[in-house]
Amino acid sequence: MGFQYAPEIPQALDESYRADVEPFQTPTDLVVPERRPMRAEVAHLNCLFFPRLWNAGDRVGELEAIRECLDDLGELFATGIRAYGGDPNAIVPAVLQQIPAIRETLKRDVTAAYKGDPAAKSYREVIRSYPGFHVLMIYRTANALYEAGAEQYARELSESAHSETGIDIHPGAEIGEHCFIDHGTGVVIGETATVGDWVRIYQNVTLGALHFEEAEDEEHMLRKGYKRHPDIGDHVVIGAGSNIMGPIEVGDHVSIGANSWISEDVPDHTAVFIADHPDLEQKPTE
Repeated sequence: MGFQYAPEIPQALDESYRADVEPFQTPTDLVVPERRPMRAEVAHLNCLFFPRLWNAGDRVGELEAIRECLDDLGELFATGIRAYGGDPNAIVPAVLQQIPAIRETLKRDVTAAYKGDPAAKSYREVIRSYPGFHVLMIYRTANALYEAGAEQYARELSESAHSETGIDIHPGAEIGEHCFIDHGTGVVIGETATVGDWVRIYQNVTLGALHFEEAEDEEHMLRKGYKRHPDIGDHVVIGAGSNIMGPIEVGDHVSIGANSWISEDVPDHTAVFIADHPDLEQKPTE
């Protein structure tokens, strides 16, 4: 069964591959170690987003091979969507349509990781070995599925990344461009969180809920679908072990020190850190 996405999508992907220049440019005949086991959807995403780095460089310039990979990915999506009672015909084409745009966003994430980590030696290293980038690749695809109406399947796909990396990003969260999750283990980003552009998040950070509300119509049932996670602005650094809790706002150009607990709004251009006493301090950065 072929899904009817726009016929120019394979061409758009191929043009994107051909437009890659250093430091993204790599030989199409590059041979790299296989990584198994891998969920089937993820293997297809790797080869569609960065084919040269996943032993699929021969697809560059071969529109039929790109189209075949898109169709196979669509069938995998359809199987997952049907498992939850959804209609893949209303969802899959809309998601496949976004694959070229998601690739361009992922390239910006790679750039942020390389620029934001002194230990990064190359863009290839980020793409193939950084767990924060791996989870963003799956999150950005799962978010497209979530927004298109496949919420439960999107959560299942996201969980595969959580199981592999220890990073838990709900597919309903909204994450801007140039995101970098460094090290990553223990990071949790909740369903209604938003994250701006050029945000750097270190390990064991939680963007979580502070309180939960009970539903009025059923005993012991927590209310669903309301805002309960923080909004993070642009150009924010969140240090390791920090907890940002509740539907609060963290402004632009904010630096949050390690192990901070934040449950109140933080204004723009502010540094937050643990002082010698147990209370947090906030100081302007300018």
